[in-house]
Amino acid sequence: MVGLKPSDVPPPLGVKMASAGAAACVADLITFPLDTAKVRLQIQGEKSAVEGIRYRGVFGTISTMIRTEGPKSLYNGLVAGLQRQLCFASIRIGLYDTVKDFYTGGKDNPNVLIRILAGCTTGAMAVSFAQPTDVVKVRFQAQMNLSGVARRYNGTMQAYKQIFQNEGLRGLWKDNLPCHFVSAFGAGFVTTVIASPVDVVKTRYMNSPPGQYKSAINCAWTMMTKEGPTAFYKGFVPSFLRLGSWNVVMFVSFEQIKRAMMATKKRMETTN
Repeated sequence: MVGLKPSDVPPPLGVKMASAGAAACVADLITFPLDTAKVRLQIQGEKSAVEGIRYRGVFGTISTMIRTEGPKSLYNGLVAGLQRQLCFASIRIGLYDTVKDFYTGGKDNPNVLIRILAGCTTGAMAVSFAQPTDVVKVRFQAQMNLSGVARRYNGTMQAYKQIFQNEGLRGLWKDNLPCHFVSAFGAGFVTTVIASPVDVVKTRYMNSPPGQYKSAINCAWTMMTKEGPTAFYKGFVPSFLRLGSWNVVMFVSFEQIKRAMMATKKRMETTN
């Protein structure tokens, strides 16, 4: 581009999307045990009495899982989790600048409303594509690897197929968009405080068998009446820890991967 140094030239769309997806996968690999601990704590009111195992706190949950199910249990659902990040982050982050430029007509310094609109648009697109992977991820994380306990799913692809056969397309898109939009408009502790109740309901609803809840609202009402308001903040600590650490790793990795891909592209262009 005229007037720009090589380091100032914006990376192409493909580089942005690939960098965002790869960086999100790196972040997920590091923080995944925290996410699994969060899911186990969130569903505890439903299954702890049946399974005979009680989780206490984020590190207590992790140590209990390692002791009873082995270290690999912390990464239940990792394949679906990486699939989700490849879909979700590449669209939500990789397409953000393109959508923002579309709304502004290419003008610089867009206002806050345009940025919010671009974030909502890419967020909605990302959820639409990645939602089935999130459902499968949550169900694997909730699944216990104990002797004598039947496994709900034996593989990622089998899970997609079984959910589709038993619950249809609605089963794979079992969630509501507000869950993700609430999480999108906050940061750190504030985000966790605001989003935690919705996230707990999302996890319970995604993990539920057909017919257990009529809707996400019914799920929330059942939690309130049976377990009280504190049920909506189960898994709060691992959720907060994962949010902060995931964001740090994600954006550091994103910049490094983007630079590496741009350098590789430049070397290829120079060679040719």
